[in-house]
Amino acid sequence: MESEELEGLLEGREETQSLEFKGPCAWSANTFAKDILAMSNLQYGGRLVVGVENKTFKRLGMTPEQLRTYDLDVMRDQMGRFADPHVLFGSEPVVDRAGVQFLLIQVRTFQEIPVICAVDDEAAGVKKATLYYRTSDRRPESAPISNSYDMRTLLDLAAIRMRARRKAVGWVAPDELAKKLDKELGGL
Repeated sequence: MESEELEGLLEGREETQSLEFKGPCAWSANTFAKDILAMSNLQYGGRLVVGVENKTFKRLGMTPEQLRTYDLDVMRDQMGRFADPHVLFGSEPVVDRAGVQFLLIQVRTFQEIPVICAVDDEAAGVKKATLYYRTSDRRPESAPISNSYDMRTLLDLAAIRMRARRKAVGWVAPDELAKKLDKELGGL
């Protein structure tokens, strides 16, 4: 991410369904688990910007010591126990115009099956067998799916992604063949 794009996020001073701000802190899977799980279930994934106070949006930045704790291999290993299937994410340090250092965690959407929490972990605030999502019916937050609209959105996305993956490997009939087969069935 370039400084200019970071500036756009910071100047917006607003969390959204796909954007979360976190205050400066060392890496802890417990701190980030619920947000990473929730963002992995969004159509385009999401981003966490670490180093911004999430109530006032004050730019606090990160210390070099804090930044060193964000080892991507360690982060992925620790998040692995929370997610079924695994979550896809990356991280990178970014600097604003004033030279203040932040960390961006970019969470990618699930590949084919929505991500379910795999453990009960009170410290992380997560429960086993729960689908976390970024709420769309109130202030954006990472929470269990609690309404039919969000559930339907997630199920539609899963169906689309599953069909696209199967089509890519040849498990789904091409559109022309599917139409021919439908015609042969005569509306059954």
